[in-house]
This record gives sequence, structure tokens and C-alpha cells, in this order.
Amino acid sequence: MEQETLTIRQKITEALKGGMLTAKDISGIVGIKEKEVFVHLEHVAKTNAVKGKTKFVVEPSKCLNCGFVFRKRERLKTPSKCPLCRSEEITETRFGIVEG
Repeated sequence: MEQETLTIRQKITEALKGGMLTAKDISGIVGIKEKEVFVHLEHVAKTNAVKGKTKFVVEPSKCLNCGFVFRKRERLKTPSKCPLCRSEEITETRFGIVEG
């Protein structure tokens, strides 16, 4: 498909097939605000769950101070503070789409 005819969600899906990206990366590629990315990501995740051929994957954020990994987090947005040490040094959550 040509880039001109793709919807924002289709552009995000195509970008995520290329590897793991942060919301900031997606924002730059697609040309939308970073806050808007999360709304679209929720729909992209649901769509890929229904299709079954591809899988939406999330690489959770991690605290750079104590090493805590946010594995059970429901929200896609990167957390602001670590629940253990209260540090704000958190890696950004990364997203991707893989086969299978």
C-alpha cells in the first residue's frame, strides 16, 4: 500500500512491523502528537489480537535506579515513577508487531 492512502493506524501497524518502537518514535514516523499515539495503539493491539496472524507485543518499562520491571501494567503509557524506589528514571515502554 502507498503511504498516502494508509490511515494513521495502518501507518502505525506498518511501522511496528519493522521493530520495537517507543511512542516518541511512532509519533515522529506517523506525524501525530505523542499523546495521540496511545489511543491508536490500543486499537492496533485489539485489531492484531483479532487477526491472529500477527501479535502486538509490549516491552515493559524498567526502573534504571533499582531495576524494577513494570510487567503487569495494563496501561500502555510509560509510568512516571517506580513504585519501589520512587525514582523517575524509567525506560520508555516499547511496542512492536511480530508474526504468529
